[in-house]
Amino acid sequence: MTIRSTLIAAATLMALTANAFGQSADNAIAVPALRPSVTVTGDIVRIGDVIDNAGPAAQIAIYRAPDLGTTGTLPAEQIVATLRNHRVIGVDTRDIREVSVTRASRVISVRDIERAVGLALERRNGLGDADDLALTFERDVRMLQLDASFTGEPSPVAVRFDPRAARFDVTLEISSNTGAAPTRLRLSGTAVETIPVTVSTRNIERNELLKAADIVTERRPKTEAGGDLANRDRAIGLQARKQIRAGQPIRGADLGKPDLVQRDQSVTLFFEVPGISLTVRGKAMDAGAEGDVVNVMNLQSKRVVQGTVTGPGQIVIAAPAARVVASAAPVPSAPVAEVTATIPDSSSAAAKTE
Repeated sequence: MTIRSTLIAAATLMALTANAFGQSADNAIAVPALRPSVTVTGDIVRIGDVIDNAGPAAQIAIYRAPDLGTTGTLPAEQIVATLRNHRVIGVDTRDIREVSVTRASRVISVRDIERAVGLALERRNGLGDADDLALTFERDVRMLQLDASFTGEPSPVAVRFDPRAARFDVTLEISSNTGAAPTRLRLSGTAVETIPVTVSTRNIERNELLKAADIVTERRPKTEAGGDLANRDRAIGLQARKQIRAGQPIRGADLGKPDLVQRDQSVTLFFEVPGISLTVRGKAMDAGAEGDVVNVMNLQSKRVVQGTVTGPGQIVIAAPAARVVASAAPVPSAPVAEVTATIPDSSSAAAKTE
């Protein structure tokens, strides 16, 4: 054998040896290895789901997946035996004793379904916004659990509403991103538009002042609520003009400004004219709020006059209109000093005034 032939043979041997070592290293890296937990999106568990480096056997189905949204476990020994039956050997179990398998799903809540029906009925045949609709279903609505591939939002494909009976019939459709037939859900019941209504939390007697704890806001059917509804925030601090039962809607006419003067209450009367200011004790003949005109008795003169309520226990008596008398010749007038007199509550003739 020549030297040249010897060199060629040696190079070939080295190449074959290097290739063998490379294949050995590749095989060492690609050893099938068990996974401790897996998540599947379909109803089948495949070899490639439970082990790494499954190679051509990855798509072979070996188990049925758990129910949607649930997790099951498989003993490692059972998996290894199943893999051996499919000629997948030398699996590294990594000292794993069992593998948990979870089936992914998409959950559509009851609230999502109700919202979709509300949007389908929104402003249909005189109805209002979806948020204002009170829906009652003929059958209980339950959470919907679908395969993870159903990624579409619930969309209406058929909507019927009878405004006279307030009845609806809605069919929703949820599409899949895999081209599978969409899931359909048919729902029926009644839909009523509601509005916020201020109602009492207890029986409120006439003339009581309303406190924050006495009233709440609830949604009531629009057709039953009526008009002239009181605003809760504005109603606090007002006075009930009539008896209000617990749970009864409160209307604007039921309330008024609080009385600052009560009937038979002792009050202070103010009588003012230019240059003179008088005060005297009196007795209110009527109840009244600020700005109301009420009858009041002057306790000194025992006469009943009218005055305007200006504050708690305070009534202002209006001055009579001045009369102008014609004179044949003008009479010069002397300057008049302004006098303020306060008349005490006495029975003396000098203290009597109207």
